[in-house]
Amino acid sequence: MKFLTVRELREQTSRIWKDLPEQKEMVITRNGHPVAVLSSVTDQDLEESLEAYRRVRAQMAVTALQKESIQSGTDGIGMKEIDAEIGKVRKKRSEC
Repeated sequence: MKFLTVRELREQTSRIWKDLPEQKEMVITRNGHPVAVLSSVTDQDLEESLEAYRRVRAQMAVTALQKESIQSGTDGIGMKEIDAEIGKVRKKRSEC
């Protein structure tokens, strides 16, 4: 996978667009850190590509929540405790 700086993207845009179908993906970096991914798509696979990307983002969000739960110690609470917490929140909402 090819890495490009923001500056290269700005200065060599036409070459990058030309190379993208062959490269498939390119990572754009700013100050040495990745900030975006350019991905080659066609009219035929645009919707499928977007759907796959969204699925991956959703899975990443779930994984982050699971890690946060483990770190905070809430991964071991039972349904009674969960229901009690939901009840507290609902009660607060109804009081507003």
